[in-house]
Amino acid sequence: MKLGDGVEQAIHCVLVLSGLSKNGVLSAAALAEFHGVSTSYLLKHLQALAGAELLESVPGPKGGYRLAKPVDRITLLDIVVAVEGPEPAFRCAEIRQRGPLPVASHFFKSPCAVNAAMLKAERAYRAELKKVTVADLRGEPHSQLGKAITARTCAFFDLNERNRTTT
Repeated sequence: MKLGDGVEQAIHCVLVLSGLSKNGVLSAAALAEFHGVSTSYLLKHLQALAGAELLESVPGPKGGYRLAKPVDRITLLDIVVAVEGPEPAFRCAEIRQRGPLPVASHFFKSPCAVNAAMLKAERAYRAELKKVTVADLRGEPHSQLGKAITARTCAFFDLNERNRTTT
């Protein structure tokens, strides 16, 4: 199974937005710059996340995006479904009923073994994604990598965060 690039971008954007101050927002352009991706492509996914009520879109010249829920209430499944849609990755087209010399149609009342196996795998995959929250992905802030990521993000917020709460 291959997920679109938008899933990775959406997950990383949600992670970045999780570090904003209470009233802070980041523009789509700033998020795209931070990740080195196309603003127009990313905007489509940010809008999908807002439509799924994972992000809040703040309008206006000082607007942007921020989380609409706490990080422990946003799962990877929420993000994947927002970006890719709710349909299963595998869609049975019943090709076993095509071609020459077809078998009688009454044999096809129940799903084929291929469809059943693929849907079982999909349920397991989704169950695993549902177990992982954005809070789980934030990493260890005291590791060398965590410190480097925090320094980069804080410097970026200093330049780009809008509506920042100063307390």
